[in-house]
Amino acid sequence: MQLEGSCQCGAVRFRVESPHPYPYQRCYCSICRKTQGGGGYAINLGADQASLRVTGRQHITIYHARLKEPGEARAHRSPAERHFCSRCGSALWLYDARWPELVHPFASAIDTPLPEPPDSTHIMLAFKAPWVTVEAGPKDRRHERYPEESIAEWHARHGLGGEA
Repeated sequence: MQLEGSCQCGAVRFRVESPHPYPYQRCYCSICRKTQGGGGYAINLGADQASLRVTGRQHITIYHARLKEPGEARAHRSPAERHFCSRCGSALWLYDARWPELVHPFASAIDTPLPEPPDSTHIMLAFKAPWVTVEAGPKDRRHERYPEESIAEWHARHGLGGEA
């Protein structure tokens, strides 16, 4: 499915091919919450990095989150690149060179109507803010950290295109 997205002010527009366009995964980590706000979570989609086309690239800035695991004395820089519009601050997509074939657009930046997922997976609940209510349905899965199931595997399990 071709996805088209943009920032709120319109300075950045992009399109990308996604075999995994269902916005089912809700992340409650402090990085997503603080960089995206909203309901206390962010939703990433899976897409093909080679198909990413961007206009307004000069308005993009990249942020590498600071990660600190329990028991570690110092935080370290995440290799994941969070792409934002430098004008309005809209979160656009995440890219990580450890998986160079993938790019993860944020569902909040997508202008194309996305299909409604049959259920959701709530991840990183160990880092959820106390004020955030998890609105999980009866079929939803919950994970304190990352699930073992990938975005592609979730789509395959539901028979919703793409291959795992």
